[in-house]
Amino acid sequence: MSDTYISDSIIYIGVDDKNLDLFESQYPVPNGVTYNSYVILDEKTVVMDTVDSRATEQWLANLEQALAGTPVDYLVVSHMEPDHAANIYRFAALHPEAKIVGNAKTFTMISQFFDLDLEGRKVEVKEGSTLELGKHTLQFFMAPMVHWPEVMVTYEQSEKILFSADGFGKFGVMDAEEEWAEEAARYYLNIVGKYGPQVQALLKKAAGLDISMICPLHGPVLKENLGYYLDLYQTWSTYKPEQHGVLVAYASIHGNTAEAARKMAEILREQGEAHVEVMDLSRTDVSLAVRKAFYYDRMVLAAATYDAGVFPCMEEFLLHLKSKNFQKRTVGLMENGSWAPMAGKLMRGMAEGMKEITVAEPMVSIRSAMHEDTVEQMKKLAASLQA
Repeated sequence: MSDTYISDSIIYIGVDDKNLDLFESQYPVPNGVTYNSYVILDEKTVVMDTVDSRATEQWLANLEQALAGTPVDYLVVSHMEPDHAANIYRFAALHPEAKIVGNAKTFTMISQFFDLDLEGRKVEVKEGSTLELGKHTLQFFMAPMVHWPEVMVTYEQSEKILFSADGFGKFGVMDAEEEWAEEAARYYLNIVGKYGPQVQALLKKAAGLDISMICPLHGPVLKENLGYYLDLYQTWSTYKPEQHGVLVAYASIHGNTAEAARKMAEILREQGEAHVEVMDLSRTDVSLAVRKAFYYDRMVLAAATYDAGVFPCMEEFLLHLKSKNFQKRTVGLMENGSWAPMAGKLMRGMAEGMKEITVAEPMVSIRSAMHEDTVEQMKKLAASLQA
């Protein structure tokens, strides 16, 4: 275990998973992921969450080392998703003296996942409930739909530590050499992004607490400059852009739409746009494309027509954006088609089906390949995006 001690009384017993390729079977994690778990040692001993089944044996070894023979009084279950709750059954069997702490929805889900008799072992908590451990006191706050309905966070009052469940988590193992913000943003926007209002409700609760440290269920423990992380969550959960700029995202079959997209980016820069990023949706994972769409305040979508529809990677991108509650942006459209262009109409319909999306005019319509008249349309669209 690295960086084992959170404090004199709190020990990190999580596990790095460097071999996982897809988080939740859909998000690439080139630097792996952590499954975080913690032990609080006091008159009463508490384990904060278990880990994924992929990490069971290492977690049990870490737990045994941290306990050093001390019996466990409680297991707090913050979140029932299997990457955190897979070992509840195994833990309960190994530590029959321990009681399980959760809310009413937690215990409903435990019965769905496991054939586990918890008669006499349940400690059901509600909003604001406390659990005295000795020098430490745990206080529980419900966080429904951040991002499952049973989620709760735990505040340890004496050391001012927030155990934040999936909040403030990120992709990447502990020793990954990368900035926190980008992988945290990709994690948040793709997994929790739909639930901005619920995150706002939780942030308001957190604002009433004196927090010195945040211990999430994925990623590093946050010990310094907490305002930076809280401000980013405020931005993400209110769907505000982080950068005044334009993402040009294209879906091209044979290269003509790609050429037009690159030309569009060139025109935007010539017209004074300082931040323009071009992205090939056929070769960029959709989770990164979603992150970049939220990052900028404007976006140009360029797609070929395919089987009387939109080229599939563009359609997938737009479906993901809608499912993640994409909103408050201006979008320009560029379509391509050799005989019956439909991509523009369909992209417009999908964009207008999202919240507070302004579609800039004119829509650029390409017939097979870019020509002088196409470039003139693009110049007008660029000007409209900058108006």
